Amino acid sequence: MEENIISLSGFSDLFKETLHLKEVDIKSYSPLALAYIGDAVYEVIIRTKVMNHGSTQVNNMHKKSAKLVNAGTQADIIRRLLEEEDLTPEEIAVYKRGRNAKSVTTAKHATMADYRTATGFEALCGYLYLNGELERLIAVVGKGLERIGELE
Repeated sequence: MEENIISLSGFSDLFKETLHLKEVDIKSYSPLALAYIGDAVYEVIIRTKVMNHGSTQVNNMHKKSAKLVNAGTQADIIRRLLEEEDLTPEEIAVYKRGRNAKSVTTAKHATMADYRTATGFEALCGYLYLNGELERLIAVVGKGLERIGELE
């Protein structure tokens, strides 16, 4: 039985080939569109990390994930990354575009400042994902979790 293992860099290519995705200029996406996909990608990364702690009740996994996938935590992550100068100038620009985007939705369980800051973080995650920079995406999220004391 042959085992197919795909590297992170091959993951983007597999997606493009299998789903017949066309080339799109990432800069053509609105910051809120980047945040839309970034939110989902960030949640998959967090759920993967939570599941890696071993099998436990799904409710417990959900509680741990929810603690990390919310506007307050995401805002903390990006603020720490900015303070520690962990981002490139291009990444900072993408974050700022997302942060400054005018959204019709409002924050339910966060301050408006945290909500907008988190939207910028999600836009950065979406940008890195769609650009095929998966290694960098995971490194940024990992550093962010480390900065807020959530990386064991």
